[in-house]
Amino acid sequence: MGCAQWTHPAWQDRQPNPRERLRGYANWCNAVEGNTTFYATPTAKTVESWARQTAPDFRFVLKLPRAVTHERRLRDAEPELREFLAAVEPLGPRLHALWVQLPASFGPTDLGALWTLLRGLPDGYRTAVEVRHPAFFEDPRSRERLELLLGRAGAEWLPFDTTVLFAERAGSPAELDAWSKKPRLPRRTHALTDHPIVRYIGRDDRGATVAGWRPWVTTVAGWLREGRSPTIFIHTPDNAESLSLARLFHAEVVAEVPGLDPLPEPAPTGPMTLF
Repeated sequence: MGCAQWTHPAWQDRQPNPRERLRGYANWCNAVEGNTTFYATPTAKTVESWARQTAPDFRFVLKLPRAVTHERRLRDAEPELREFLAAVEPLGPRLHALWVQLPASFGPTDLGALWTLLRGLPDGYRTAVEVRHPAFFEDPRSRERLELLLGRAGAEWLPFDTTVLFAERAGSPAELDAWSKKPRLPRRTHALTDHPIVRYIGRDDRGATVAGWRPWVTTVAGWLREGRSPTIFIHTPDNAESLSLARLFHAEVVAEVPGLDPLPEPAPTGPMTLF
């Protein structure tokens, strides 16, 4: 369970050491999306710090640099990819998956480039691919081609579920901003591997967010019973409550699958007005 980031102004009293915010976050969740790696490849020193602040079973799902996915569109990007893989090597087993987030313009005619990238990765890397082109959701033949490619490469299709966000008109600046940036695509719940990854975004209203994830609680519980090991990331438009919501989602899954490993137990803190 995790969030889209490991630091937020609303979480400051849960992350008392400003130099080790990740360590504070890891007392609440055991996975995190690595969105910052999309904008810049971190230094080895930075990645070593991430490793020191987290347990060996903590999961990083790191987004490939935009130079690879958006600027070069997976073509002739070997130097940038090698630099990235070398930089994140200190994470060791914490690097749960490489997240290949593709632009909305990356469609069925580009699948050859995706196949070349996935087959060219060194052994030992798990991959999760997020597509946003409507054809992969609306055209059965395009969907089948993508699933076949991912299956042959041993990669997962990473869904970003925005259906609750777009279910009603945006009612706040944060929701309006999310509407302008997030893809509007159908919900997808089919896993291709033993390590499915889901990104879910709700709304400002906590009740709507929780009600909207009920199908995912059922799906995740089913995956666990099948022996899969899913990773779920909870978002809201401003993410202020996502830390506590991630723990609530986990608690709802535990109610369906007793005996599931618990999340870390954070040290007691004073009450937070936003939670």
